[in-house]
Amino acid sequence: MISRRLFLALTGAIFVVPPAWTRGQFPLLLDHIILGCKDLDGGIAFVEEHTGVRAVVGGVHPGRGTANALLSLGERRYLEIMAPDPKANTVQPSAVHQVTVLKGITTPHLINWAAHPGDIDSLAKKLRDSGIAILGPTPGSRTRPDRRVLSWKSLSLADDHHGLLPFFIEWSARSVHPSSDSPQGRHIERFVVADQHPEELSKAFQHIGIDVPVERGEKPQLRVRISGPKGVFDVGS
Repeated sequence: MISRRLFLALTGAIFVVPPAWTRGQFPLLLDHIILGCKDLDGGIAFVEEHTGVRAVVGGVHPGRGTANALLSLGERRYLEIMAPDPKANTVQPSAVHQVTVLKGITTPHLINWAAHPGDIDSLAKKLRDSGIAILGPTPGSRTRPDRRVLSWKSLSLADDHHGLLPFFIEWSARSVHPSSDSPQGRHIERFVVADQHPEELSKAFQHIGIDVPVERGEKPQLRVRISGPKGVFDVGS
């Protein structure tokens, strides 16, 4: 169950980000979803097997001990395949847990997702004013294989309910959004969240301005359906 403290805080806030109603069955503010795996080459092969499209290597996250590959899911939406970076020499203490989780994954699955709220500094103030504990905004960047640098700011909820609630990202105006030049041909057909207590979780989403289909499930879970010429690919967390 979502913590009572977070639930009360969220339900006391009114649209802290611009209203985001769904077009089909996914939130309009969805920026990207993250597929975790223990080996990047294995994750790329897994996605290619199920979608018919091979993701392009995006680079590494300095200090975080991870590397990624990307696949466009339409305008301003993409799939990020994330795995431990075997060449990482140091990992920030805050990122150690994520790397440990990735190393223990046996079958690639969804681990998190991001929403783009617009002005992330304004969002941070509204969340703090509403009594919601957050981490950030924190600057981030990575260098692509073509040496172009992507930069952003991100913000996370201190309690994201096992990854069901998103983290937020604002891309630098000088950065090319990853969806624009990653391999094309796939689109999100459906993105839903499942939980044992869907009514409470739905209210939490509504009060941060993100309208996500929420289903009842035996456990907290992200679920996405990706469509393309090869058919549909369903994957969850």
